[in-house]
Amino acid sequence: MERFVDIFSKKYGLATDEAARLLSLMEPVSYRRGELLVSEGELNTSFHLIGQGIWRGCYLRDGSDVTIWFASTGESLFSTRGYMGGKPSNVSIQAMSDSLLYRIGKSELESFFNSSISAANLGRKMFEREFLVFEERLINEGATQAKERYLKLLENTPELLQYVPLKHIASYLYITPQSLSRIRAELSKKRKEYTKHQSF
Repeated sequence: MERFVDIFSKKYGLATDEAARLLSLMEPVSYRRGELLVSEGELNTSFHLIGQGIWRGCYLRDGSDVTIWFASTGESLFSTRGYMGGKPSNVSIQAMSDSLLYRIGKSELESFFNSSISAANLGRKMFEREFLVFEERLINEGATQAKERYLKLLENTPELLQYVPLKHIASYLYITPQSLSRIRAELSKKRKEYTKHQSF
């Protein structure tokens, strides 16, 4: 728990005592790899923090499974339409690994935010970060170089390849699995050439 509080605090720029106070109000919930937090079309208004694990947001488009985001330890996890608007989710949220979440209901979380100025500031910082993450996702959608997006993804979440099938990463990058395999082979070749050059 202490390690998670530290990770969570650093990710959101929060004081550890406020982060710990929020965590004390949340219920730990375990998920197995492949399980869904919410399915497309379902209503879920709860707010979660990822204590451990990798998650993805996805939806079906013309029968194809499309991945639109990934989230990892220390990040928040919730149905935007469910939490913000009380509407059914337009995405499914799926565990890519065995995971531990911390869960709190919307009314309980908002009561916490209203309990003090510091708690209100904590909530503001958390949701400000969500807007920044959303903006980065929009930029990713507009990016033209799949290789750059792939490298950025690995920089932000280096453990991704341990848990996430390449087909989901390829979907997130808007390319085919074959194209992703070529990118990975090219990068691997460049790393080997660089290592060989450095040894001389």
